[in-house]
Amino acid sequence: MAVVDSKAQHGLKLTIEDYPFANDGLLIWDAIKQWITDYVNHYYPSPRIIESDQELQAWWTEIRTKGHGDKSEEPWWPNLKTQKDLIDIITTIAWVASAHHSAVNFTQYTYGGYFPNRPTIARNKMPTEDPTKEEWEKFM
Repeated sequence: MAVVDSKAQHGLKLTIEDYPFANDGLLIWDAIKQWITDYVNHYYPSPRIIESDQELQAWWTEIRTKGHGDKSEEPWWPNLKTQKDLIDIITTIAWVASAHHSAVNFTQYTYGGYFPNRPTIARNKMPTEDPTKEEWEKFM
């Protein structure tokens, strides 16, 4: 967990200091955001260009209304009018599709890839320490 702190390096102060996902994640987030900031500011030097880019606006509308149709009317969707808006939106998408996905997806094998942890194909309760032959056959 983190709290907003404008004096902190990333604008956030971690409430748990020894938390590698957060510590490393903030470094990756900053690298992604810096690259996207440079890119956006190069291709969209003014807010007017962002607001008048019909393809960009259509893309953002489609994300909200088609990609998340059940949430399309929520008040928390950011506007897409300025460079900062675009930078924040793309940074979030890039983060979720890269570092965040890796952190939550690739660690699943430790649990799900080990058969005794109840594989996804198991439809019965796991056998006890000494199952009978009948219990074992039913399980299989």
